[in-house]
Amino acid sequence: MSENNKNKNFIPKTPPKQSFQLWLIITAVIVLVGVTWFNQRNTVIDITLKKFEDMYLANDVAKVVVIYNQNLVEVSLKPEALQNTRYKEELESNSPFFTPGGPHYQVKIASVDKFIENFQALESNKPDSEKIGYTAKTQESWTNWFSSFGFLIILFLFFWIMMRRMAGPSGPGGQIFNVGKSRAQLFDAENKVKITFDNVAGLDEAKEEIQEIVEFLKNPGKFTKLGGKIPKGALLVGPPGTGKTLLAKAVAGEAGVPFYTLSGSDFVEMFVGVGAARVRDLFKQAKEKAPCIIFIDEIDAIGRSRGKGQMPGSNDERENTLNSLLVEMDGFGTDSGVIVLAATNRPDVLDQALLRPGRFDRQISIDKPDIVGREAIFKVHLKPIKTGEDVDAKKLSAQTPGFAGAEIANVCNEAALIAARKNKNAVDMQDFQDAIDRVIGGLEKKNKIISPEEKKIVAYHEAGHAVAGWFLEHADPLVKVSIVPRGVAALGYAQYLPKEQFLYQTEQLLDEMCMTLGGRAAEEIVFEKISTGALSDLERVTKVAYSMVSIYGMNDKIGNVSFYDSKASDYKMTKPYSETTAETIDEEVRKIIAAAYQRTKDLLNTKRKELEILAKELLEKEILFQSDLEKLIGKRPFAKETTYEAFTKKVDSKEKTEKVEENEETSKEVTPEVEESKG
Repeated sequence: MSENNKNKNFIPKTPPKQSFQLWLIITAVIVLVGVTWFNQRNTVIDITLKKFEDMYLANDVAKVVVIYNQNLVEVSLKPEALQNTRYKEELESNSPFFTPGGPHYQVKIASVDKFIENFQALESNKPDSEKIGYTAKTQESWTNWFSSFGFLIILFLFFWIMMRRMAGPSGPGGQIFNVGKSRAQLFDAENKVKITFDNVAGLDEAKEEIQEIVEFLKNPGKFTKLGGKIPKGALLVGPPGTGKTLLAKAVAGEAGVPFYTLSGSDFVEMFVGVGAARVRDLFKQAKEKAPCIIFIDEIDAIGRSRGKGQMPGSNDERENTLNSLLVEMDGFGTDSGVIVLAATNRPDVLDQALLRPGRFDRQISIDKPDIVGREAIFKVHLKPIKTGEDVDAKKLSAQTPGFAGAEIANVCNEAALIAARKNKNAVDMQDFQDAIDRVIGGLEKKNKIISPEEKKIVAYHEAGHAVAGWFLEHADPLVKVSIVPRGVAALGYAQYLPKEQFLYQTEQLLDEMCMTLGGRAAEEIVFEKISTGALSDLERVTKVAYSMVSIYGMNDKIGNVSFYDSKASDYKMTKPYSETTAETIDEEVRKIIAAAYQRTKDLLNTKRKELEILAKELLEKEILFQSDLEKLIGKRPFAKETTYEAFTKKVDSKEKTEKVEENEETSKEVTPEVEESKG
């Protein structure tokens, strides 16, 4: 592998662009300008036949050339005549670069034969020593050539350049005759990807599934001897940033077979039929190098369900591309040896024919990692970073619930940048805390001017969130509360540590709603007025309440009914319930929110003393942590382990068990030696 590929990770070596065509165009332009300039330099002056006769009779003419095919006569003057002021000024004013050798003048004639007859009659009156005669010839002019051939050539060059620009500036499809060629990037033995499965963390189940495909390619006999067939495709499905493309890169690094990669949008083109042609060309190339893998990222660009959003009688280029892909993956004449991997975060919009077994035999779900997966991902991203001794991947994984792999990578990078900004020698835990706050809440804006009245409102608002969550059993435990402005419009925020759970009961959702309404309730209790600061809180509460009533069936009046349609059309224009039911849903949602708000107000009235203590401390310190709340208002009355505490205890007990077993094995090995030494 070349040194360039070693220095640039995962980027294949691109061949240098050939500049032959560019130089050809430049040369043609230079020739065109040169010929035009040459003609301009030798521009002659048109004169009448009478003036020519006067010049000839004055013995100023040195040469006469008759051009038959143009009915033109070129006249050259004698050197001594060029010194005449009359001729000299006239010629220099016409062209300062006129040549002494001529021609200097030209006469347009109606008939060449008539001119020769008159010229011979004119010469008969002169002595033989003064006769100059004439020269006859034929000549193609630049104007005639341009009108016949040059214009067509320039027109062809213009259309050729425009077609190149429309078809794309680079790649094999960038030329007019290669517009239907595939734009897939090939990774093989010469430009192999360096990412392996060791670089992919937190996706153990997905790695097992995808690793089996690599084993199929490396050792097909192990599976085919029992009658199994190599799967034709695998679809990676998951939210953005969870590692779908990274997993595909790992397959490219591990497989040891040719690997074609491209995006779904690479098939899309303004020309009719180009997408289908590129699909056919891609599979043609892949079959020539089989066994191999094709990876199509963001396949929903061409794989959307057919027939949706299309005008009757119209021709959809995307559907033609999808039809071609369906046939190539599992059509009548499909050959084996080509495995297709694809990734998307919108599987609901894909066509059902694309998802059936025989095309994508496996759908591999890649979800956001749990606390164990986040710890593994942190360990991968912490390797290239110079960290302090206090940095613990377990604590970081516990403080980043719901983070995907891309967000964890962003946190590690932000922490390194923050430490470098502070001129530190290593990245410590405080830098990671600041980076997490930066990713969650946005950029800290300490210089933002806030009036004392607004700051007081924000302090009581955030204190209301903190107190409500602190004394509600099912609310998430508080990590930090701050009134430092962040992001675009956030004047303060409270950070909680959500539990690692997938099912929520009604009581848990109601407690979460009460905690969310704590800010608005605190404002009404303390100031007897409300502000616009609860916008995001109200939005979240409304969404949860509507979900409880219309999706999860958690309302007695509506009953166990769900109006959620996971396969709904993008252009759905009607609701799946009547207007009466819609009014009932709205009424029940208002009742739930009103009951939660009243419950929150009652709680904060009971804990008014704690609310005042926290608000005043926030106005003084601006940031409070969980330990500060324990000192100010006492420990949380609900003694439940957090996810991090349970995870830490489990890991610690496992490490102790392993250490005890290791000590027992060591003692068994040492005992014979001790007895032997005593003997």
